[in-house]
Amino acid sequence: METGLIERGKKKIEWAATHMPLLARLRGKFDEDKPLSGHRIGMSIHLEAKTACLALLLRAGGAQVAVTGSNPLSTQDDVASALASEGIAVHAKHGASEAEYFDDLRSVLATEPDLILDDGGDLVKLLHSYVSLQIRGGCEETTTGVHRLRILEREGKLRFPMYAVNDAKMKYLFDNRYGTGQSVWDGIMRSTNLLVAGKNVLVAGYGWCGRGIAMRASGLGARVLVCEVDPVRAVEAVMDGFWVGNMEEMIERADFLIAATGCSDVVTEGALSRAKDGLVMANAGHFDVEIDKRALTVLAVRQEEVRDGIRQFTFEDGRKVYLLGDGRLVNLVLGDGHPVEIMDISFALQALTLQHIVETDPLSPAVYGVPGRIDQRVAEMKLASLGIGIDSLTPDQSAYLGL
Repeated sequence: METGLIERGKKKIEWAATHMPLLARLRGKFDEDKPLSGHRIGMSIHLEAKTACLALLLRAGGAQVAVTGSNPLSTQDDVASALASEGIAVHAKHGASEAEYFDDLRSVLATEPDLILDDGGDLVKLLHSYVSLQIRGGCEETTTGVHRLRILEREGKLRFPMYAVNDAKMKYLFDNRYGTGQSVWDGIMRSTNLLVAGKNVLVAGYGWCGRGIAMRASGLGARVLVCEVDPVRAVEAVMDGFWVGNMEEMIERADFLIAATGCSDVVTEGALSRAKDGLVMANAGHFDVEIDKRALTVLAVRQEEVRDGIRQFTFEDGRKVYLLGDGRLVNLVLGDGHPVEIMDISFALQALTLQHIVETDPLSPAVYGVPGRIDQRVAEMKLASLGIGIDSLTPDQSAYLGL
């Protein structure tokens, strides 16, 4: 491995570790207690500095760790090299082909893990073709991945217990909303160098990620438009002060479009044919299926890369639209992902959930919620790291509330 590459990666990891007080606190306990001793953990995750800190924490807890990337374009080669130099088995490289990507997933499974940490569900899906592996349990941290798990559960195909870390309050309230909200705009602004203030920003999907993106767009001075298929969420977007309508109507007014639904075929050929000239499109969902890239190719008479990570599509009538990061996760393809302090919270949840799995009796195959005490512990750790103390209920108050 190239020494310079390793050193750059180590500096990134050290910077992240310096700003992850929750993982640092857990590191002390994991070093001492070795709660994961004797276990093998297979990780499929966006491979960058913050996730390297998580892998090192799990190794400190006594586990044998093998890591691959959950998206070929989010893997940072310097971080991967630095992590490998620390003795972690790394199977990933930036820009891997689809075949290489799945080979890397298989390499992780070849280490015969008994614990899984997945991001998006590809590792778990592939794992279901490995009959011989005995999995004690695992974690999934994304909306998309949890959705895929629930389909397996509903169809009776899920073969081992998985914890929906994405559904923990300390995850979705902060990672999905504040993490996505900031990191998506970081990726867009870093790659385009365009002004947001005064522009029309169309957000497709008003879940927690969409809420965060819309909130940050509004804070940057944009007029926010929202498309949503859930009428309750649509009403919420209206009450939050945003314009709500259907995609084919709203895309005619949008200067920026960010898809954040976790669903496929959100921005279709019909909508793209009506796009405003100069529209900049980005995806914040896990997979590159929200914006119809095939339709863009059909509609365009010419396409070219006009800036690193930005492809221009010119339509027959002269209109131009731009796709960022090949329609993949814009915050990781064209940025560094969520802020360090946000992932400190999410990764503390992941580590403690894995510890919970090994310290409890084996469970039947199903999708489980993160125990409330873990949510509470992470929240208390976060407040402590901020130097904040809060009140607690008196015995009389607890009795009054029936607690």
